[in-house]
Amino acid sequence: MKINLKEFGFKIGHAQDLSRGTGITVILRDEGMGAGLNIAGGGPASRESALLSDLSEAQKIDAVVLSGGSAFGLDAAGGVQKYLEEHGIGLDTGVRLVPLVVQSGLFDLGVGDRMAAPDSAMAYQACKNAQTGDPDEEGSIGAGTGATIGKVLGDKSWMKSGIGTYAIKVGDLKVGAIIAVNAFGDVYEKGKEIAGAYVDGKLVSTFDLMLKNYKEHFGFVRGNTTIGCILTNADFDKARLNKVAQMAQDGIARAIVPVHTTMDGDSLYAVTTGEVKTDLNLTGAMAAYVTEKAIVRAVKNAQSLFGIPSYKEIFN
Repeated sequence: MKINLKEFGFKIGHAQDLSRGTGITVILRDEGMGAGLNIAGGGPASRESALLSDLSEAQKIDAVVLSGGSAFGLDAAGGVQKYLEEHGIGLDTGVRLVPLVVQSGLFDLGVGDRMAAPDSAMAYQACKNAQTGDPDEEGSIGAGTGATIGKVLGDKSWMKSGIGTYAIKVGDLKVGAIIAVNAFGDVYEKGKEIAGAYVDGKLVSTFDLMLKNYKEHFGFVRGNTTIGCILTNADFDKARLNKVAQMAQDGIARAIVPVHTTMDGDSLYAVTTGEVKTDLNLTGAMAAYVTEKAIVRAVKNAQSLFGIPSYKEIFN
């Protein structure tokens, strides 16, 4: 059964600068959250990811941040820490509360102002927005503000993308996803390309273009990376959440072709409120399913920006 992310007990907030083409999304829970992470792309920008290693002492974190700005956007996590500390949330070290904040960034520097990146003030605002905002809001907002896809020919072929959500429930088990889609490749729905490389008024296959030009070097092309977070209420420890995040990457692979390239830093978190005892393999399979659906919704709900055409503009 399809449900909304608002049913999970997490707070999700977005903030963005549409004039400069970047933004940030935060996922918060006052009581903390169990968390895992899987990175399948070759070029990630991330912060505090070591916290989610099985060898790390931390069993819960306080926030997940998804942002634009590539590595420059990682400074924004300080604004989240500031907000959480002011509200009495964080690891009590006996000296000072230290909010545990993990973050992944996507490369949107080629959209709008190349010097733009989310900062601590924008992140702080996103935390404020999370208190009253709609967790299911989608489109060219938050981390998806400057997101684009289909960049095999650089800005000659790209389309606008954004952030998407999807969630389902079976019995009392809930699994959802929020994904910012900024891929080098194309997005597919049920095996059919629906968005991506757009050349001379029609969609073309990035994979086919690469095959035809196999002697070329497909290196750094207008930075990419799909990032997101799986939300659940499964009673899993960090090791199992890492596995859920890994299985959820199958949803990215089903929806985006090609993906997990050296030009993508594809990273998925998995966070939980931890109430429901359930099967790991079922949860991971559901995570892949909602991830695939959220990616499709991200491109279908994106708005055109800076002259970059969107699915809505082309096909609606």
